[in-house]
Amino acid sequence: MRRAYARVFAAVIVLASACAPAGAPTSGEAIPVLGTENFYADLLTQIGGTRVTVSSILNDPNADPHEYEANPQTAKLVADAKVVIVNGIGYDDFMDKLLAASTKPDRVVLNVQAILKKGDGENAHVWYDPATMPKVAEAATAALSKLDPQSAGYFATQQAKYLAALKPIDDKIASLRAKYTGAPVAFTEPVAEYQADAIGLRVLTPEGFMKAIEQAVDPAPGDVAAERDLLTGKKVRVLVYNSQVTSPLTKDIHDLAVKSGVPVLGVAETIPPQFKTYAEWMLSQLAELESALAK
Repeated sequence: MRRAYARVFAAVIVLASACAPAGAPTSGEAIPVLGTENFYADLLTQIGGTRVTVSSILNDPNADPHEYEANPQTAKLVADAKVVIVNGIGYDDFMDKLLAASTKPDRVVLNVQAILKKGDGENAHVWYDPATMPKVAEAATAALSKLDPQSAGYFATQQAKYLAALKPIDDKIASLRAKYTGAPVAFTEPVAEYQADAIGLRVLTPEGFMKAIEQAVDPAPGDVAAERDLLTGKKVRVLVYNSQVTSPLTKDIHDLAVKSGVPVLGVAETIPPQFKTYAEWMLSQLAELESALAK
């Protein structure tokens, strides 16, 4: 799943101290935790509140997450963390070596692939599935409560608030499903495929085209021709375009959609910096999708 055409990538690591309402436990040191991707770091921030210090590794909106290479600063963050969330499914394999290099008996590693019971060959972009974050939140709450039993009630309260913040996402998906089930769309690659499935959108892009783009290989000429025909023939209502990881071919497809009058929805693989939370990010993209489908 590594790509040959990544943009310039740098190890951008963000340390976040979470804020929480009055009444949070204050005794003892905050627990160092790590969400490999920044949407998992956001989850830990929301649930851990004042009882955690949170770091993330994959958070650069201009870099290809698949091409990330660890460095000593990353290794230290992993070594210090007592709770680590990894995505799995081949998305963040670099974490395997980092975790193995700094074994810690009391560290809890939450592998989202294992939590969701996903196979190795499945779509790795599971955070676009509306069912994912509630399951990860449950596992994270349990892990934090095990490490800090005195704060278990606080973590449970924070989890409830986090889940409440996700409800508008479910509501928006349900609204879109009621209006646009069966609406035809095209992808450059299946980043938001789980979300599209939840809405009931019909993806017409050839499977071979999407897989080739995801694996950084040239799609078959017939698949490229079919993808282009979807746009020039205006057979789809939206092109869903990975704006974070691009190539000359995907840029060409993007430009063809614009030229053909097909609305383009840009989707990302990490929370862009203009959004404070995962929920805010998802709701913004869903609002943009609704506007595009309505055209």
